[in-house]
Amino acid sequence: MADQAVLQKLFQDGGARDYRWIDPEEIVVGQWVRMKCMFGCSDYGRNASCPPNTPPVGECRDFFREYRLGAIFRFTKQLDDPEERHGWSRELNQKLLELERAVFLAGYPKAFLMFMDNCKLCRECARTRAGCRNLKHARPSAEAMGVDVFATVAKFDYPIDVLGRYTDEMNRYAFLLIE
Repeated sequence: MADQAVLQKLFQDGGARDYRWIDPEEIVVGQWVRMKCMFGCSDYGRNASCPPNTPPVGECRDFFREYRLGAIFRFTKQLDDPEERHGWSRELNQKLLELERAVFLAGYPKAFLMFMDNCKLCRECARTRAGCRNLKHARPSAEAMGVDVFATVAKFDYPIDVLGRYTDEMNRYAFLLIE
């Protein structure tokens, strides 16, 4: 059984202060999410950690069932220029990777992070898993794994809205599966 006090300290030390514990079986997975990736996202097929470089939706659903504990992390940001999001995402995802590693080293070998945005670790993506220059650190977003982020975070009383303007404050979510 996970020692949530130890994990909470790791989260705090890693700068993740706004989070909720979850049972990963409560993660809502939907085929519609993959369709939105395929027919609505400019990174589809252009990012080594996005579809079609991620497992089929059914496999993602099965993957979440292998876990008993996870956490959702909430991050908010308001930007004047939508292009600033990429630098913010890169920096935040790198910090989240450090947190995933700390959880792993604390005795949780199944620790697996899903970024709060698509993988932006490299400024220029190799586009395929085989060509990825950051195989050890690249992670998918929750959406890339078929997660209906809207329905899932709403279950845990987190706010999420479709934004009408890029200058509106964003609520972004990362997921850490622990055991």
